[in-house]
This record gives sequence, C-alpha cells and structure tokens, in this order.
Amino acid sequence: MTSSLLPTYARYPLAFARGEGVWLETAEGGRYLDLGGGIAVASLGYSHPHLVAALIEQGGKLWHTSNLFQIPQAERLAARLTAACFADYVFFTNSGAEALEGAIKTARKYHAVGGHPERFHIITFEGAFHGRTYATIAAGGNEKYIEGFGPKAPGFDKVPFGDLAAVKAAIGPQTAAILVEPIQGEGGVRVPPHAFLRGLRELCDQNGLLLIVDEVQSGVGRTGKLFAYQHSGIEPDIMAIAKGIGGGFPLGAFLTTFEAGKGMTVGTHGTTFGGNPLATAVGNAVLDVVLEPGFIESVAAKGLLFKQRLAALRDTYPSVIAEVRGEGLMLGLKLNVPAADFAAAGRAEHVLVIPAADNVVRLIPPLIISEDEIAEGVARLGAACGHFKAMDDARKGAAE
Repeated sequence: MTSSLLPTYARYPLAFARGEGVWLETAEGGRYLDLGGGIAVASLGYSHPHLVAALIEQGGKLWHTSNLFQIPQAERLAARLTAACFADYVFFTNSGAEALEGAIKTARKYHAVGGHPERFHIITFEGAFHGRTYATIAAGGNEKYIEGFGPKAPGFDKVPFGDLAAVKAAIGPQTAAILVEPIQGEGGVRVPPHAFLRGLRELCDQNGLLLIVDEVQSGVGRTGKLFAYQHSGIEPDIMAIAKGIGGGFPLGAFLTTFEAGKGMTVGTHGTTFGGNPLATAVGNAVLDVVLEPGFIESVAAKGLLFKQRLAALRDTYPSVIAEVRGEGLMLGLKLNVPAADFAAAGRAEHVLVIPAADNVVRLIPPLIISEDEIAEGVARLGAACGHFKAMDDARKGAAE
C-alpha cells in the first residue's frame, strides 16, 4: 500500500494498537516488551492510570488557551521544576528541538544585552544530537542531517566529546556558551567522566560563558537522578528538557537562571501551543509520580540490576555484545554485529530496542519497568543474541 506520509522514515513493518505498562500490542494481539520507550518518551509506560486521568479531566475542561492569558497548570509545573533544580525560569515548548532553539537564543541574547553581540558562538561536541531544526542540526554537526539544506547556520564550533583541552582551545572572543549532553543518547549512550562536566563548568566560569545542558533524553529521572547533570555535582545556566516530562504527550521546556535569562524579556520569544493547559496538566501528572519519595531511587536500583544482567549477557555472548554502557535506565549495548540487524532480531523475539550511532542499541524503557520485566527483557535479548551465535556456528561448521 502506498503511504501518503512523507518518506523520511524507514518504518518497520509493525504497527501497535494499544499499550499497557511496558508492553505494546498489535491489532492482531502480538505483545512486545518495549525497551525503547518511544525513544525515552514513555517515561511512565503506556496507559498509566494517573496520566490518563489527568488527560481526561483537563480535556473535559480546557485544552488550549493563548499564552496571552494566565495558565495555572503551567505556573504550577514551572514552580515545581524550578524547586527541584538550579533554575529560576521555565519556558514551555512542544518538543526538544524547540527547547534547544530557545536555549541557544537565550545564551546569545544574554551576551547581546551585556554589550557583546559578537559573542554568539557555541561550542558543541562530536556525536551530539540536539534536534532537526535548522539551528539544532548545525549544533549537532552531523553532515548527513545538514547536507542539502543550504549553508549551515553559523556560530557552532564542534570539538571531540570528553576533550577538555580541545574545549579550552576552541574558546575565543566570540564564544558565548558550551552546549553538552551529560550523556550522549543518539551518539551511542556515551557517558563522560563526571570530571568532564565539572571541567566545563570551570571553563565557563573562567571565561564568562554559559553552560547549556541538553537533558532531552537523560532528564526527568531517566538516569537515577532527576537530571543527569546532578551526578557530577555541578549546576548549568540553561537546560533543555522534553520527552519524559510529557510521558508521551508533546511537551518540552528550557530552564534558566535569573542571570542567564535576563535578556529574554517581553516579545523576545514565543510559542502558540507550548505550555497550554492540556500539556502542562499531563506534565504535572508525570511529576506527581516521578517526585514520589523513593521513585527515582528505584530507577537507580533497577538500572544497576539491568546493567549487571546485561554484563552477564555480554559474558555469555562476547561475539555479539562488546560493551554495556549507560547510567540508570539509559543503557546501551555496543555490538560486534550490526545494530540494525540486532534490533531486527530483537523484534523477532518481541522485544524492542533503538539503534544509535557507534553501532549501539539503546535500552531506555519506561521507568516503571519491574525487576521481573527486566529479567524477561534480558532473556529475550539473549534469544536475539542466539540468532547471531547460531549463524556464527553455522559458518564455522561450513568452513570445516
């Protein structure tokens, strides 16, 4: 059947009709254990009763009103977010890319109102992914996303991830900020040492720069802290979030300190849908669960258990799995077989994983996954590994 959708995705021949918890189900009744979480979006799984109740309740009252008016749901969500982290201000968006765009504008505006409009360059990192808008593809620097869209948006200086000396060398009179993912998601679940983020904070302080963290994938409890930057003991000036904060509903935000946000005054930025009553009602429902005592600690514990089970799987199938990476429930398997082939083998075993760069598959399941479901997931991943071992054994047999 010919699709009327623009063919920008190589979609798998698989469609889901319903979901519950960490499970997705096709119209024909096939059940799949989702270790991809809609790419870190379904933070509380599918059909979570508290989220569904919040959506229905607010949907029966008021879906949308313009940001020209007060929006109590957004005020409450902003107050709860700022109380839980470094920030003083929140601006709500519809997506992570929009949140990053706002963060970039905020950093540049900060220097402009301070009398230095020439300071608009932002240092970014190899392997980064910050979205698919014109500015964010330039920030990420991946040529396959940039090619064919005209001149690259100026002002982004890319250096190797984890290399403080390269960052220091890249700082110049036009530098405004450093933009970093505390853990690179699309880049292959690459986790830098905590000292790297601390070093970036020091370089920013020494040179009058702003530190921007992209927590679109790693935020909202995903790594066993509310935000991944908290593992390193530093505080950024600006942060972008999305994905998990909406639990599947389109919601993002950028957060900033009073000082970093001082240039973002009336008329400097706007959005039609961002922060509307329906979206922020759902965002508040997500926080109701994530901020419950013990919830984030349970994510850390389950992440450690999952990582240990995956390490045992690597020991069993070293020809398939080269390395286990990640923090909390943001994990990755560096493979010795093609990541796309492994994901396909996983689908054959009714378990879903997400390919990433560096020949990695991501395991970023709903945060409500149980220990039994982790065990089930590892078993199915083991069966997927068995596909490749069987093929390898057959090749060896044929060679003999």
